[in-house]
Amino acid sequence: MSFASGSSAAATAAAARAAAIAQAIKASGALISVNPDDFLYILSKNDHPLVITATGGVFKPNYQYLTSYKSFIFYTKSTAPLPLPGNTELISAQKIWLPG
Repeated sequence: MSFASGSSAAATAAAARAAAIAQAIKASGALISVNPDDFLYILSKNDHPLVITATGGVFKPNYQYLTSYKSFIFYTKSTAPLPLPGNTELISAQKIWLPG
């Protein structure tokens, strides 16, 4: 295989990956990353927030959270579990995957 065909294959793979990420973003809508305090503030603005949770991390665990508010999806990650309001409906996911 020549260098040109190898770089062409790499460029094609990169373009395919970029297209897949763009499609995932279109499917999920606007995804906004916020710090944990802002995430809790957003939850306080909703009477019965729905939160999707997952844990991740390889060397140190992290706690991941998603919620929607006014057609936006908010995401945060924390090194410790967040003190969610008592009126929160929780859905536990095996993994939260973010495009990009």
